[in-house]
Amino acid sequence: MMNSSSEEEVTAAVTLGLLAAWALHDLEELATVPGWWRRNLPALRERCPTVPQAVWRRAGSVDGREFAVAVGAMAAVVAAASVAGRLTGGRSAVYQSALNAFGLHGLVHLAQAALVRGYTPGSATSPLIVVPFTLWARHRLRRAGVLRATRPRDLAVGLGFAGAATVAAHAAARRLTKG
Repeated sequence: MMNSSSEEEVTAAVTLGLLAAWALHDLEELATVPGWWRRNLPALRERCPTVPQAVWRRAGSVDGREFAVAVGAMAAVVAAASVAGRLTGGRSAVYQSALNAFGLHGLVHLAQAALVRGYTPGSATSPLIVVPFTLWARHRLRRAGVLRATRPRDLAVGLGFAGAATVAAHAAARRLTKG
């Protein structure tokens, strides 16, 4: 349905599509993270000696079950943001921040792959799903006249929120799986 101006309606594909794109991306991570870490952790430690050893110990201690629970917790966060987007016709600041963070997350995966000069979990779906979906959804929000101006501060807030949600999801997963 068109508004009185040339603006278009924001469809469920734009808002709930965030959850669908995220799920496809995280299926790749679920399938690859535990094995990839086991195979690559020694080389990463050697290649990045300035990273504190506590970080490497923590990364190496995450098993597949804990990672899957953390992904489930993040699913709840992304689902809530997607629903907020749907209920507001894409206007929700939470939805738009999550969308921006998702796209930036994809770029981080590509940077990680470039740094290690090879595959890293998430780097296959980032150029195929994450970045294209984000650009498409932002385009649709812009055409509908609901895309908020994106300043560097907004991107930092989105990444900060995503980082905090990731830390919280992993903390909850560790607590739930370690008893």
